[in-house]
Amino acid sequence: MAEAPGHKLGQIIGHALEIALEPLLRAFAEEHELYLDKQGTRPARPGRKVTWVDENGNSHDLDFVLERGGSADKIGIPVAFIESAWRRYTKHSRNKAQEIQGAVEPLIRKWASVRPLGGAIVGGQWTRGALDQLRSLGFVIAYIPYEEVVRAFMVVGMTVATTESTTDGDLADEVRKFEALAPSDLARLGEALRQCAPTAPSFSLSVWFSRGLSDGVDGEDVGSVVEITAAVRDVRAACEPDRADREVPERCQGAGRGPGPQA
Repeated sequence: MAEAPGHKLGQIIGHALEIALEPLLRAFAEEHELYLDKQGTRPARPGRKVTWVDENGNSHDLDFVLERGGSADKIGIPVAFIESAWRRYTKHSRNKAQEIQGAVEPLIRKWASVRPLGGAIVGGQWTRGALDQLRSLGFVIAYIPYEEVVRAFMVVGMTVATTESTTDGDLADEVRKFEALAPSDLARLGEALRQCAPTAPSFSLSVWFSRGLSDGVDGEDVGSVVEITAAVRDVRAACEPDRADREVPERCQGAGRGPGPQA
């Protein structure tokens, strides 16, 4: 069965976010003399996936792991387990938050003696309840609002602002546009997405996410970084307060055409 174009476009957006923000994590790793592992080949492990095993023998595939003492040929001590995710509609955000929690929390328990962090880089539309669920567990969250992602893709002529009435044909058109992008276009898209981080109204990656990781790396209480939000506006400001614990579809914001990216 052919993959639905809406699902495919959602995967494209999520992967683009992951690739675009990797340089920021790499810079952080270099600053703190850490090793950043990501999907791809690495002599120290088999296959292309970043897979860690919990205390019950269950395997968890991750997007990024920061390691102390790690190298291409040696697995280090985990400092942070980081997942990234895109969600077009808030109705899917609670389930994704639980999925991230399920992948990371067992690993944090296994390595509790070295106090690794859980991190999440999320984009799109998320309920306050979904984000608060992760934050209450000590996760450091970097959040890029839906509108910021939409504007970034416009740089390369793509319209990813959609609603549930968007046709499969329109969605397939956007998938084809992405697949036809030249390397220079992909570079421009990556830069546009990275620029979302410090300008997005609800968070600053450089202040919120990196500062949170820094506190964890330096051995300070990660809970203390919650106070930073007063300066950069809490992720809660991006979500409707009267929908804190409900998962309901958001109205499309902007002039985009409509189910859009599904995942």
